[in-house]
Amino acid sequence: MLNKNDERWLNRFARRKPTTAELILGIEKGDIVLVSQAITLVESQLEAHQVQAREIINYCLAQPRRALRIGITGTPGVGKSTFIEAFGQVILAAGHKIAILAIDPSSQLTRGSILGDKTRMNQLAADKRVFIRPSPTGSSLGGVARTSRETIAVCEAAGFGVVLVETVGVGQSETVVRSMVDFFLLLLLPNAGDELQGIKRGIMEMADLIFINKAEGEAAAKAKIAKSQCNNALHLFPPKTSGWTAKAMTGSALLPLGIGEVWQTILEFYDLVKANNFLQKLQAEQNLFWFERAVEDELLRLFSSQTAVNTALAQARAAVEEGKISPFTAAADLVKLFLSQMKS
Repeated sequence: MLNKNDERWLNRFARRKPTTAELILGIEKGDIVLVSQAITLVESQLEAHQVQAREIINYCLAQPRRALRIGITGTPGVGKSTFIEAFGQVILAAGHKIAILAIDPSSQLTRGSILGDKTRMNQLAADKRVFIRPSPTGSSLGGVARTSRETIAVCEAAGFGVVLVETVGVGQSETVVRSMVDFFLLLLLPNAGDELQGIKRGIMEMADLIFINKAEGEAAAKAKIAKSQCNNALHLFPPKTSGWTAKAMTGSALLPLGIGEVWQTILEFYDLVKANNFLQKLQAEQNLFWFERAVEDELLRLFSSQTAVNTALAQARAAVEEGKISPFTAAADLVKLFLSQMKS
């Protein structure tokens, strides 16, 4: 039994924040607790945390490990979490550790997040080979958390061989998630064939595979029609630079049915893009894209760090809202103020 001195020591130890070296060592060993703490630092907006996070990310990016990066999207109600639960079992059976980055919708008013994916993935959540990280999207474009790419790097360095990125799928642009994964999987409902005109062309073009989910019972016939119509639509798009030919297939995550075929299709994709060196080119393009985004984020951070600029920003917003000044003129004035502040 612990005495009071032991309890005080344990409490101090529990409250002590791990050092950067300890976090990196934890990542090397695949320690889930330390991996989670490292990702929390990456997600933090605090400058002190960002300094530590950059050291961690630089270490992770220098590691030779690279996972199969798979993006999964679909409209609400299509069964993304149920699909991932079944899909994850297939991946585990193939001998891989899985990291699941479940990007949850956040309220634009409260920035609150549902974060309910763990409750919908009971079997995966209980498996020690699986790491599930729900992340609120905030105001990120396309429902993708700002730090998802850095989180992927941490997971890869921690030894996860497959990273699944589940996006919100609320109709916003999914370009951001496409820029951080290799393979893009779009989930549709059996009645999607009747509503093909309502599916955004951009999402269809990005898809490497369309999976018509919930193709069981009476919906099986509709799913076949949807598959045919989706395949017809895919043939109208320009050829992919990867050399891959996208296709649609049907199945059911609930039964499950067709999930193994999805995994085999993804493996065929990787065989192709590795053989024709497209994967290396894709990684280079993604690195450049995220470099440009990082520059934009850093400039925005510097801009908002100036007290005088923040004060002027609030005044400019009120003036623009009341129609007293042009939005473009107000923006130009703010930039001039920012530059003068940086020189002083």
